[in-house]
Amino acid sequence: MNESTLRVNLGERSYDIVVTENALHQCGAFARARSAGKRALMVTDTNVNPLSAFVHAGLDAAGFRTAFALRPAGEAQKSLATAAELYDALADMPADRNTLVVAVGGGVIGDLAGFVAATYARGIPLLMVPTTLLAMVDSSVGGKVGINHPKGKNLIGAFHQPLGVFIDIGTLATLPDREFRSGLAEVVKYGVILDAGFFEYLEQSVESILDRDPETLRRIILRSCELKARIVEQDERELTDVRAKLNYGHTFAHAFETAGGYSYWLHGEAVAAGMICASRLAERRGLIAPEITDRQIALLNAFGLPIAAEKTWPVDALILTMRRDKKSVGGKLRFVLPTALGEVALFGDVPEADARAVLD
Repeated sequence: MNESTLRVNLGERSYDIVVTENALHQCGAFARARSAGKRALMVTDTNVNPLSAFVHAGLDAAGFRTAFALRPAGEAQKSLATAAELYDALADMPADRNTLVVAVGGGVIGDLAGFVAATYARGIPLLMVPTTLLAMVDSSVGGKVGINHPKGKNLIGAFHQPLGVFIDIGTLATLPDREFRSGLAEVVKYGVILDAGFFEYLEQSVESILDRDPETLRRIILRSCELKARIVEQDERELTDVRAKLNYGHTFAHAFETAGGYSYWLHGEAVAAGMICASRLAERRGLIAPEITDRQIALLNAFGLPIAAEKTWPVDALILTMRRDKKSVGGKLRFVLPTALGEVALFGDVPEADARAVLD
């Protein structure tokens, strides 16, 4: 498969996203072309450890002296305690401001390693090597990094753009089915919020997507990254309502993840249910016809994703968590809601009673 490159244009913080196949060993050359550093800290988890050997070899071949930090898998790693352990690893190297942090794994590793890179020595270079579909299309692109707090997901974080994103779709061949389907939720999101034609393509390509056809995967990953990059270019630090569009379904989703102790649902599963809640909310406000919600439900069902919150989660607790959401202002709920297929807007005047009705 030919290598494809997408540029994220952010002035001096611009970078390339490369999409290739079965070429993890080439990420060292990709990093060397963008980094003058001599040292690297590669951060990965136990799920991805077998793949990390190819990355390690590539970094060594490119002249990096590479230290290795292996973490247990799971959302629990996005914590201050784990970040402190990685700070210790950097200090022990010792790292300097040219030392490269290489995040090899899914969204948890990317968020954690990215947060450490953003905050160690006031910011050191970061290379993203996402190995899950969700990380490829979402968390590795755009510079949002962070860790969780017991009272909310990603409450502690920063904006820190990587020097590059190296995507090898060959890593998806061994990705567990549940993780793969979880990533599809974020892909569906891009169709709903920005590109009705892309949503229709997903509807028509369910079989080839679930079969993990390489050409189909390359197409949906590139388009998802392109759509996100264009949003990030307009609103890098979420200072306007433009980047907030990317949070469609996420206000509900983060509450679901918190209610489940960050272990009951994968992020994409929570986003899938959150999108349907947001779409139902848009229906209640007369913004869209039920058909738009129905099409989302049908596509998410085809991908084997949840479409509603667990009935055992108390609505009061979910509402309280949503009030702490980063999009909330003065404790008042704000939601990204669809106004048409391929279009969304941020609404700050949603009555709490409507949110409760959707959750009920």
